[in-house]
Amino acid sequence: MASSPLRTVVASTPLTILTVAVLLVIMVFVAVKGFALTVFGAFALYFVLWWTFLFAILPIGNAAEADPQRLVPGQDPGAPASPRLREKALVTTVVAGIAFFAALLIFPLARL
Repeated sequence: MASSPLRTVVASTPLTILTVAVLLVIMVFVAVKGFALTVFGAFALYFVLWWTFLFAILPIGNAAEADPQRLVPGQDPGAPASPRLREKALVTTVVAGIAFFAALLIFPLARL
């Protein structure tokens, strides 16, 4: 059984960080060259979108730990058993990128 590209990328933290960084650089480059944004303006817009979508995506698919034997002292019983943060960071990057380019196409943001 072959693993999906998403599972391959999120298998390690450095690979996930590298993928997110490369996607960010590509999006900023396209925004600067194609839509006349400044580098700072493109980073700022993308940063706001990324954090907004991160907090929207974080709770998706989470379930609390059902096995009381796996809870450690001091752990919130409602904490997710498997939060899949690397996967959610990559999904957030893609969704924020779509919203980023939609904003670039809809709003006149030149020289932001």
